[in-house]
Amino acid sequence: MAGGDSRYLLDTYRSPLASRYASPEMCFLFSDRNKFRTWRQLWLWLAEAEQTLGLPITDEQIQEMKSNLDNIDFKMAAEEEKKLRHDVMAHVHTFGHCCPKAAGIIHLGATSCYVGDNTDLIILRNAFDLLLPKLARVISRLADFAKEHANLPTLGFTHFQPAQLTTVGKRSCLWIQDLCIDLQNLTRVRDDLRFRGVKGTTGTQASFLQLFEGDHDKVEKLDRMVTEKAGFKRAFIITGQTYTRKVDIEVLSVLASLGASVHKVRAAVVGALVTRADSPSPVSQSCSSAMPYKRNPMRSERCCSLARHLMGLVMDPLQTASVQWFERTLDDSANRRICLAEAFLTADTILNTLQNISEGLVVYPKVIERRIRQELPFMATENIIMAMVKAGGSRQVQRFLEEEVYPLVKPYAGVMEVKVELSL
Repeated sequence: MAGGDSRYLLDTYRSPLASRYASPEMCFLFSDRNKFRTWRQLWLWLAEAEQTLGLPITDEQIQEMKSNLDNIDFKMAAEEEKKLRHDVMAHVHTFGHCCPKAAGIIHLGATSCYVGDNTDLIILRNAFDLLLPKLARVISRLADFAKEHANLPTLGFTHFQPAQLTTVGKRSCLWIQDLCIDLQNLTRVRDDLRFRGVKGTTGTQASFLQLFEGDHDKVEKLDRMVTEKAGFKRAFIITGQTYTRKVDIEVLSVLASLGASVHKVRAAVVGALVTRADSPSPVSQSCSSAMPYKRNPMRSERCCSLARHLMGLVMDPLQTASVQWFERTLDDSANRRICLAEAFLTADTILNTLQNISEGLVVYPKVIERRIRQELPFMATENIIMAMVKAGGSRQVQRFLEEEVYPLVKPYAGVMEVKVELSL
């Protein structure tokens, strides 16, 4: 904030994802404070491991670094970056300024991507950890809704034309199934994340081999030690200067797929003519300045709007990965600063909103019945249709919930009671 002037916030652009929609927890993960604090943590882990393996680093230097992890002079860092045109070296100097005894061993042997890429991987992992329980809660809420309305007949549609009857609960299971696939995919990509680790400027570890006077075993131990300190089970064996940008494709692909699922769910609620199920509308909500009788599905529409943005973001890492020539080109940097953060903030927003919607869905059985009766002359006789629903509806929903849904969300049982309150 320029000069501490709060008016600055009103005079410059801010992403609505951060200022209006996403949760404070997700916004913090992608904040400058968290990013640069993690850089310092990585420098500390590197120094600790190098000391353990015999490099001349003192306990006093280590303690000085520990004591200043949160003591970040952002103004000095900005001034240094303006002079050096290099964000990592600006923060090396800034950290060294408050750690004068340790200044000479900060970033020892490392390249910029040691802190840049490893920090990104830590943030991506932690961001998945925020999303997964939120998605599990949405699935749980919709499962409750499906079970409650398992036997409520409603018009089924194919080609967006009235077809045979289904039930409100059965249709909800279509949404739940897609979201269960998303939960599995997000979990898989999160668990497959690997640390970049301690590699050199072209991924060869040559600088560390020189520091340890040709001792290959110590270089490999250094890589393993820092990887373990960061909480990763594995590190990449092969990297260029960066971890492969195929990882970013994997990450944004599963988030884009989640966006597709959410758009499908909320579009069905917006198109309330199908089941006449409304998303919740607070009593004080003003839906129209000219038509006070309207009940606009504003939060459902918000989900659709942001889901489209989320689906489109996957094109960024696809194009970035395709032009990363040789060991690395820098045309990835500015793009990744935007698309990775926006993808997670968007996913966070739509899951928070979808949970809120799912906790307040309203079904109007009389309206549904009226629409069924309007179509009955064009369908088989009423007795045959109702017999079909009675024979298969409720058992199908119950079996699906018990065999496929409840086991998947069971690991998140401890966070199922968390409620979401939206101010907008």
